[in-house]
Amino acid sequence: MKKLVIAYSGVVDTSYCAVSLSKAGYDVHAVSVNTGGFTSKEIATIEANAYKMGVSTYKNIDAVATFYNKVVKYLIFGNVLKNNTYPLSVSAERIVQAIEIIEYAKSIDAQYIAHGSTGAGNDQVRFDMIFQTLAPDIQIITPIRDEKLTRQQEIDYLIKNGVDISWEKAKYSINKGLWGTSVGGSETLTSEKPLPEKAYPSQLQKEDEESVVLTFEKGELVAVNGQKDTSEHTIELLYSMASAYAIGRDIHVGDSIVGI
Repeated sequence: MKKLVIAYSGVVDTSYCAVSLSKAGYDVHAVSVNTGGFTSKEIATIEANAYKMGVSTYKNIDAVATFYNKVVKYLIFGNVLKNNTYPLSVSAERIVQAIEIIEYAKSIDAQYIAHGSTGAGNDQVRFDMIFQTLAPDIQIITPIRDEKLTRQQEIDYLIKNGVDISWEKAKYSINKGLWGTSVGGSETLTSEKPLPEKAYPSQLQKEDEESVVLTFEKGELVAVNGQKDTSEHTIELLYSMASAYAIGRDIHVGDSIVGI
């Protein structure tokens, strides 16, 4: 069989890729890279679902510390915002994820590597660029982009092939990470409709007042309310506190590398 590594997120696009490529005769090995935002329970669910898609193996790579030390702390030091408004969260994660995934593919001697990017956004450029640079001999396969599939077509295919998972939020692309979460969907393709409340992965839970004390050392966050930890863990703790108040939500409109 043809050994293939798939960048697996566990949602509809990569689920379609895993099922269709397995049925096409590839020996599919799923790998996901945690750059923040996932609990151990969520990772266990992603792993269980991966095997439902017919993959041979699943591996989760913990790269939260790597992402913080190589990227996030420099975004903090430089107060980096795209167009002075948008934190480089998911876009910055993709580079770390792509490097980890291609290194894993090389370690198991995979001849192919797949990702679930469409032809519309920037992720296809990020993944393809890193994969081609670090492993030009490994062939890249992109079913969603090549077949020009809609999410509904993917869901119909998965249901037809017996993948019995709730796809209630499948029309939304939710990317969680250490430095931010992005949500995209049908409403974000045009500008006349707001994103519905149900699309947000974190819901408003608190409305009372709460005081928070942040401690920094040489520009890095090292403690929340006197609780010292690694900087990445303190960021995650602060996120869990702020998201309960729905703090941090914003809408960003921008263009993409591919010209859209």
